[in-house]
Amino acid sequence: MQFRTFSRLGTAASALVLAIATLGAVPAPLAAQEQVTVTGKINWGLWVDPDGCMHWWADGGVEGYMTPRRDPKTGQHMCLERNTCAVPNTDVLFATDSASLTPSGRAWLAQFFASAGAFAYAVYGHTDSRASDSYNQRLSQARADAVAQVARASGAVVDRVVGFGESRPVAPNNSAANMQKNRRVEIVCYRYPQ
Repeated sequence: MQFRTFSRLGTAASALVLAIATLGAVPAPLAAQEQVTVTGKINWGLWVDPDGCMHWWADGGVEGYMTPRRDPKTGQHMCLERNTCAVPNTDVLFATDSASLTPSGRAWLAQFFASAGAFAYAVYGHTDSRASDSYNQRLSQARADAVAQVARASGAVVDRVVGFGESRPVAPNNSAANMQKNRRVEIVCYRYPQ
């Protein structure tokens, strides 16, 4: 099954070959472009960049393609409003030093994603500084992944999931109360402008 044919020569190379061909100085093998037929599955979807602007993308395995999603009436690039819509403390969602959600944490997240009503979500995990950088990075990523899994199970679209470890504290890690503030999961909502 044929899906799309891509040229191995880029746009600039094609223009150069055309310019030289009109002068009559192109050897026959160089003037003909080699065609590659891509068969198989083409993946496609909608990507939301960190600023909330949407892009259609497709990738057939050889060459990808991305274009801005435009409003059909105005032609303007469609961008979503981005805001932090929840920042649950990880002490509420997870046991200490764990990326397994507590039953009450899982229930809270399921209820949140069922009622938030955003177009898409981003999930960012954070830790305090009590362990090594690499350990905190892995823990924050695993916790963000666990939250994103609940979101997807609720039917929500999760655009990105990132663990920041201890690199973005909201308070100095100099007291138990401040460290608790740093142990958090930020859920960012992308919504259509009103």
